[in-house]
Amino acid sequence: MRTYLVTGGAGFIGSNYVLQLLQKDAEVLVLNVDKLTYAGNLENLRAIEGDKRHVFVQADICDPVRIAELFASYDIDYVVNFAAESHVDRSISDPQIFTQTNVLGTVNLLQCAREAWQVVGSAASADDRYRPGVRYLQVSTDEVYGSLGPEGFFTEQTPLDPHSPYAASKAAADLFVKAFGDTYRLPVNITRCSNNYGPFQFPEKLIPLMLNNALHHQALPVYGDGMQVRDWLYVEDHCKAIDLVLEGGVPGEVYNIGGHNERTNIQIVKGILSYVGEKVDRSVDERLIEHVTDRKGHDRRYGIDPTKIGEALGWRPQTAFEDGIVRTIQWYLDNQDWVAGVTSGAYRDYYKRMYGAR
Repeated sequence: MRTYLVTGGAGFIGSNYVLQLLQKDAEVLVLNVDKLTYAGNLENLRAIEGDKRHVFVQADICDPVRIAELFASYDIDYVVNFAAESHVDRSISDPQIFTQTNVLGTVNLLQCAREAWQVVGSAASADDRYRPGVRYLQVSTDEVYGSLGPEGFFTEQTPLDPHSPYAASKAAADLFVKAFGDTYRLPVNITRCSNNYGPFQFPEKLIPLMLNNALHHQALPVYGDGMQVRDWLYVEDHCKAIDLVLEGGVPGEVYNIGGHNERTNIQIVKGILSYVGEKVDRSVDERLIEHVTDRKGHDRRYGIDPTKIGEALGWRPQTAFEDGIVRTIQWYLDNQDWVAGVTSGAYRDYYKRMYGAR
């Protein structure tokens, strides 16, 4: 039985990964570590409540004692690090917490894994030998590459050029992962994905934010002219790619994961309004769009070339955006209790700070 340490497993992508992993493989044990900040929600994991293959641990990845205890208590084979502060707007308001969690938390995980997986022997230094089959995978983002012009795509050779505090913290974490691989020969991989969408995404992100506002007849705040371009990846496709990298990726390699679904932000917003207006509430239309001052350092375009992971591991995105966005919207419509639970209290205070009272 393989044992996975999944950090951030109560968050958006992490919970989708845990659910998919347990559905796919009966012979696994998942240690799910999450601090349960505003973005972590145990409701995401209700479907596996009582499953003995899933052990939830509320802990901070920055806590060296607690993380070391988990490595000491379990024979962990894989570490998949989703845990991160992930919203660019919040990083602009408070960059320090992003440095703490995304950089120092990653270093703590790496160090704990290194110490737990070392095999001491006379033929090589302890730093160079590890228990067979172990792997550390860092889940990163295309934002570490900066911004593209109207042509071209990010590849694994694109230089890192982060523009926001969030992107800088993720780039720094990636470099520490690389350094642990190069210096200590720790078996590591980094995956860099494009914008994810799908069930359980916290409604500070574009798609669930705009959908929730439209359903409540609130203004839809669009940064600048809304012509920023993002490459959209359905979360289930992303999770499948991570599994392939863990099973067959070459240690030390970076793999870009993209959906080849580029859309402008304003296209996304208008598409959501069109769906809601047609299927849910005919009074909802584009009059709800409100252009607001653009985000500081807002990257104009992201686009990922996933050729490497396709040729090396056979991965292809299986969900066309036209299908994935309908599935996503319908999930939120069918789970309004979940939405209400995560959009009360502190979320409302945050929203007012970001966009002003509406």
